[in-house]
Amino acid sequence: MNYRANHGIVRAMTRVTNSKRALILIAGDLVAYLFSLILTLTVRYGQLPDRNLLSDHIPSFSVLFVLFVIVNFSAGLYDKQSAFGRGKIQGLLIKAQIANIFVGTTFFYLAPVLITPKANLAIFFVISTALLFLWRTIMFPVLIVSKPQAAILVGVGDDIDDLFDEINAGGNYGVLFTDRIALGPNTAGLPERISESLSKNAASIIVADLHDKTVESAMPFLYSQIFSGKQVIDAGRLYEAVFDRIPLSMVGERWLLENAGALGGHKVYDSLKRVMDIAIASVVGLVSLAVYPFIYLAIKIEDRGRIFIRQERIGRNGKPIEITKFRSMTGNDGGAYGSNGGKTSLTVTRVGKILRFTRIDELPQLWSVLKGDQSLIGPRPEFPSLVAIYKKEIPYYDIRHLIKPGLSGWAQIYHKKHPHHEVNASEARNKLFYDMYYIKNRSLTLDIRIALQTAQAILSRQGV
Repeated sequence: MNYRANHGIVRAMTRVTNSKRALILIAGDLVAYLFSLILTLTVRYGQLPDRNLLSDHIPSFSVLFVLFVIVNFSAGLYDKQSAFGRGKIQGLLIKAQIANIFVGTTFFYLAPVLITPKANLAIFFVISTALLFLWRTIMFPVLIVSKPQAAILVGVGDDIDDLFDEINAGGNYGVLFTDRIALGPNTAGLPERISESLSKNAASIIVADLHDKTVESAMPFLYSQIFSGKQVIDAGRLYEAVFDRIPLSMVGERWLLENAGALGGHKVYDSLKRVMDIAIASVVGLVSLAVYPFIYLAIKIEDRGRIFIRQERIGRNGKPIEITKFRSMTGNDGGAYGSNGGKTSLTVTRVGKILRFTRIDELPQLWSVLKGDQSLIGPRPEFPSLVAIYKKEIPYYDIRHLIKPGLSGWAQIYHKKHPHHEVNASEARNKLFYDMYYIKNRSLTLDIRIALQTAQAILSRQGV
């Protein structure tokens, strides 16, 4: 049986987590913006706007609507977590609207003739905020609600725990676990336990860790269930669809062979990405030269130390590369943390705090992008000393070296506890979950998403 065919079933079960869910959200936001404009003109002029009044405003506001959607995207309003509206949506909406106010105000002053008077813009933001809250917190949850299908979960481990908790925590994933069968060293009786649970819970879906050796012993039984109208789904694929990361506990040689094509090279994508790297790095690199003299003066005034630091990192295929950064710490230890309990003995300077906060310390790496050692998007390059440690402690750590490292990446956006200037195998392992997801699913669309969310993270003081 080819269980990879069930990938389509996984996507169907998590229908609000794919592009259709995002398209529904975008369409709803655009409708909310359009109605907000109509209500704005109604409030401003005391009557419903006629065709001429609408035609005077729609062209310029249409540009703003597109910009607002881009801001919302970068703020995470089209992620599946916000789609479910489970506690985060209010904060995200407020954050996005604040950014949209800035964008709208900037647009107004750049093109004042297009939007007049100023009061229209102010009224629009008040009304659009209210309508967006109505759409996102009341209308959208009702629109996507559906009766979940009963399922049983077969597996063991922390990742299986996380999957069970997330699915049953109230999100609309289209499935609900009504039973969970834990695995042990004794493989006998597993088919009977699954059969009994299916009957007892009237379940039609079996979600199982198909890479677990105990589950493999029950493969003939699982195969037979297909002919009884049951769906058998790989827990690893469902986990990936739900969390946007790869469950490392479910990765083995079999998984690597199954995904060898996705993990390998993509000639067309790699070529287009290289062209984009050169184009963007050239423009941003040349423009950024204007701030170099100010950084030079700031660093020299503070401690008269070196302006740049050069560090060896691990690049594609495990080959060492050299990167250059503006110095933000009191020195450069090159990642040699072993003599200080696994942590650096250096401290961040006052100027360095500003450089890191604004990510300006990364600007010299643009020349590494032009050189071809790095890309704008990819796993962050690690110190050789840390790679040597993590390769021993983390299975398949070398997977992140299959592609070029990058200035920003999927892990930098979604892994909030990545270790800085210390040895931390546990968090490095968690970070690898996200790196592997990016390597498997990389595309220009995903790169653009990462770039937008990186910009949003910097502007909102999250850093990456």
